[in-house]
Amino acid sequence: MSDGITLTGMVLSSMPIGDYDKRIVLLTRERGKIAAFARGARRPKSVLLGASRPMAFGSFDLYEGRDSYTLRSARIQDYFDELSKDLEQIGYGSYFLEVATAYTVEGVESSSVLTLLYLSLKALQKKSIPKLLVRYVFELRMMVENGVYNLEPPIPVSDSTAYTIYHVGTAPLAKLYTFSVSDQVLEELGKCLEIYRPRYLEGRFTSLDILKSLE
Repeated sequence: MSDGITLTGMVLSSMPIGDYDKRIVLLTRERGKIAAFARGARRPKSVLLGASRPMAFGSFDLYEGRDSYTLRSARIQDYFDELSKDLEQIGYGSYFLEVATAYTVEGVESSSVLTLLYLSLKALQKKSIPKLLVRYVFELRMMVENGVYNLEPPIPVSDSTAYTIYHVGTAPLAKLYTFSVSDQVLEELGKCLEIYRPRYLEGRFTSLDILKSLE
């Protein structure tokens, strides 16, 4: 086993292993998506208890074995605790994690997707931004990060909606959640996403089904 590495990332998912351990999936800036074992993380006083929660974002110290990683410590910068206070917000957050899990690859640098995921979760916590807008922006930009470079509106839409789609696809990530839209634009974006989604975000996302039932 190596001396250890430190990776910046976010926990995408966590599942129990045995009586006291967890297996987590991390999206990291340096190595893309990786799986790691968190030994003893299910013990009440474990230092890895919080670090192995989905959405935990920070620096993770790991040992790199031949076939897997082992989490030894972490310095968590954000748990996104605010999202856990609202069922609908949990639904949005879970959906974002599920999409990020589906469209990232082990061993492939994923800094832009990690940044998009982090900024989208932060935006969910802001009452000034409609949650639906956050979801549409996240979905559109994930399509671009997944290699879709020409998001022409699939139906007739207003100039404002066409510009919004262009802006989301081309703007620096830090500028994605710095604007507002009218109700008309939000409605038109939703209609476009119903066409884009099965075309560019293939697969069935369980969390999206649950989320739609809450909206």
